Amino acid sequence: MSLVYAGVLSHAPGITGRADLVKNTARRDEFYGKLDQQRREIEATGAEALIVMAAEHFANFFMNNMPAFCIGFGEKYSGPIEDPDWLGIPKTDVPGAPDLGRRLTREIMQTVDVAYAEEWKFDHGIMVPLHFLTPKYDMPIIPVNINCQGPPLTPLHRAWAFGEAIRRACDSVPEKIALVGTGGISHWPATPDSGKINEAWDRDFLDRLMRNDKQALLDYTDEETYRDGGQGGFEIRTYIATAAAAAGQGELQFYTPELPIFAVGCTVARFSLE
Repeated sequence: MSLVYAGVLSHAPGITGRADLVKNTARRDEFYGKLDQQRREIEATGAEALIVMAAEHFANFFMNNMPAFCIGFGEKYSGPIEDPDWLGIPKTDVPGAPDLGRRLTREIMQTVDVAYAEEWKFDHGIMVPLHFLTPKYDMPIIPVNINCQGPPLTPLHRAWAFGEAIRRACDSVPEKIALVGTGGISHWPATPDSGKINEAWDRDFLDRLMRNDKQALLDYTDEETYRDGGQGGFEIRTYIATAAAAAGQGELQFYTPELPIFAVGCTVARFSLE
């Protein structure tokens, strides 16, 4: 088995960019501690590369060319594409894994069509997770994007199939690979409702996710998600694909709606691999 870890975490820009504005500092520090625990768990597996499956925010892909899925083949990547002072993360280079990325993609393409890119500017969707999970930026990264932004969005059942294909591909190579899916649950970024969190909707989704209940996870419609989880709720696709790749039950290690300055329900979880 070459997939050695699968987990999920939030990636909102406020998590790093507005850390000093938090009123509930104890809860913030507990969240940061769980992210550091996730880092240590990944390191303990001996992972040689980290797949970061995220939702891109029009930093690289636009409505003139919006792939349902994209995988990175770069020798290295730079980020953040945003103002580093705003995000609270200095600009840096991140190592890639081009040969491994190509081998994985060849296998994934046996069942799921994907785009691929040798050039990729990392935005907060990838840089915030890396800030916590690879703070020295010394682990090779394979970026993966699922279209959660530009309708028509990637269908949920295709996100599930993509996750299964990622698992099959990881298990076909000798390298040890860790996978994290990153996004938000309910959130309304860049709108007057920024900071709003639908805790009941979040907890219902997390219950389905931790049970890894495929039927329940694929039961959402985009209309329902937009109504109850905001446009940011479309990022559940990265969590669903990660659950499909893991195949096992999840363990919710942290969730709180009590950090609204981060504008998302902050989440950390891992899955057993089956």
